[in-house]
Amino acid sequence: MTVFKTAESPFKADNTASNMCGFTLMNNQVGAIIAEVMATKDNVTVTPLPSMIRVDAKGRTDLVYAEVDEAAGEEEGWFNAAEFEESMSTHYGRMIHEDDRTIMFANPEDAAEYLDFDLKPIK
Repeated sequence: MTVFKTAESPFKADNTASNMCGFTLMNNQVGAIIAEVMATKDNVTVTPLPSMIRVDAKGRTDLVYAEVDEAAGEEEGWFNAAEFEESMSTHYGRMIHEDDRTIMFANPEDAAEYLDFDLKPIK
């Protein structure tokens, strides 16, 4: 009698921290410009796909609006949080919008000061 063994699934559960954050963009003109800017950052990997662009970062990354303005050849103030939200499909990690940038954090604890979140344990 032949005995078959099922291969271990590459999709098994893993609850360890990844230290990653990121977002997906529409694969259009604005999304391509955002991806171009993010690809210049050391800790960021940009993956173009047919219908979207995936942007993954280790730890923390900042999307500085002035950098997108410059890459697009637009006047300062053209790109902002609303324009980013319109181009973004989804994100993972903590996302903080400021006046001049959007910050992505892999670990919620790193975003605590921006969220007014107290990390001290309650006794």
